[in-house]
Amino acid sequence: MLKDAPISVSRTASARAALNKSLTLMKPHTWFAPAWAFMVGAVASHSIYFNLSAEGDIWLSVLNIGKLAIGIGMAGPLLTGFSQVLNDYCDRDVDAINQPDRLIPSGKVSNAQVYITIFALAIAALLVGLFLGPPVMLMCAIGLGLAISYSVHPLRFKRNGWVGNLTVAIAYEGLAWIAGHLTFQVPITGPSLALAIIYSLGAHGIMTINDFKSVSGDRQMDILSIPVLYGEQMAAWLAVITINAAQIVAIVLLLIWGSPIAAGAVALFTLGQWPSQIQLIKNPVNAMAVKYNIVAIPLYVWGMLAAAIGLGVL
Repeated sequence: MLKDAPISVSRTASARAALNKSLTLMKPHTWFAPAWAFMVGAVASHSIYFNLSAEGDIWLSVLNIGKLAIGIGMAGPLLTGFSQVLNDYCDRDVDAINQPDRLIPSGKVSNAQVYITIFALAIAALLVGLFLGPPVMLMCAIGLGLAISYSVHPLRFKRNGWVGNLTVAIAYEGLAWIAGHLTFQVPITGPSLALAIIYSLGAHGIMTINDFKSVSGDRQMDILSIPVLYGEQMAAWLAVITINAAQIVAIVLLLIWGSPIAAGAVALFTLGQWPSQIQLIKNPVNAMAVKYNIVAIPLYVWGMLAAAIGLGVL
């Protein structure tokens, strides 16, 4: 038995190392946006039951919070993780030139492990979606399809900034929002759907700002991102206009729907982004784009939540 112990420890260590590599490929730092959008969509449904008082239904409260947590896991680790691993695999030839030390081009992760990770994440996402309801599973399936279309030849939408960024924005924001709403209320309401679409279109600008980090490599590999197509200065303008236009439309709709407090909150969050936007336009470089993501994007997503809360007065 003692002789077998080192072998068992070695196998455990190998399994742990393999899991860590798969987790690295899934890029946990990218999970926030769709996970937040799912939560916001759930809030927009105004159908989450939570009452732990003596008069409330404790079991129903726990069930609702559990569904929310499971849905966030589906939108973040599972679906976003799937898209990240798939995209890295499809970019392996480009990365072999520009970033040869990354896990896949360096051979630190085998193709077999990549295939297993992609397959496991896709199946797990669909099963969780089915658990939350067939409409949610449909959103999962559409999200998987968009992820494949974004990365895989011959479609490979990422080659064009307009199409690729819209694909990511819809998957990360719109579909996640709708899935969150459908988890607690079927069918989705018109105002909730409208806000999901609006904030998805606004996220197109956020995706453009994220493209500042890879302008040089995109030019070499003939990937037509917005900064490559129009230059960094014009790309910054386009991104800012897109982001603000979406938020202004949301504010107007909230006022029309009779939610002035929510509209005011979104307006304040929008105004709070302007100093960072002005700095980005004046100095459209990657360092400023990183600063923008840290300072301004949180205000954008808090505005999403404020808008979703505002639907409760309808």
